[in-house]
Amino acid sequence: MKIILVCLLAYLIGSIPWALIIGKVFFNKDIRTMGSGNLGTTNMIRNLGKKAGMFVFFLDISKSILSMFIAAKVLGDVNYLSLFGAFAMLGHIFPLFAGFKGGKAVATGSGIFIYLYPVLALVLVLIFFINLFVTGYVSLGSIIISIVGAIGVFFIGQGFDKYIMIIMCILVVYMHKSNIVRLKNGTENVSKMKINFKK
Repeated sequence: MKIILVCLLAYLIGSIPWALIIGKVFFNKDIRTMGSGNLGTTNMIRNLGKKAGMFVFFLDISKSILSMFIAAKVLGDVNYLSLFGAFAMLGHIFPLFAGFKGGKAVATGSGIFIYLYPVLALVLVLIFFINLFVTGYVSLGSIIISIVGAIGVFFIGQGFDKYIMIIMCILVVYMHKSNIVRLKNGTENVSKMKINFKK
């Protein structure tokens, strides 16, 4: 019963639409009507600025970290803490408090890696920014680190955490299906952080 209740709490924590809240409170704008409409970091940065986007990024990361921290306190030392981070991710993707239309859970998923696999998380951050500076594609970076994260967890993960993390990494890649189509068509948005090596 405790496990079910903590899963529900994790989902509710994940459902807090920080991008929507920050947009309305500080900018009097509904981020769902802007850009991609996603309640995530990238859409916030592109439409409301880097400060707002990074603020939302850290708040979204905290969703899974807080969920797993609470689970650890309630349930003790268990080998399936990622389950509660996964429910926070599901809350972010399908938020109860925002019509079940949220973001792609890259930040919230990153929180699980930070909490359970901090060294691997650092490697993923490095890979993400190398990709961003070279290609300029945020979505490609998210897809790559999801795949690399799944592979990394396969080798270093233990217990149920390993399998839960692999499933959630696959889900994040799936959430980028429209981005994959645009990448193939050459119509995906390019970040300003891309380095122009031709200069």
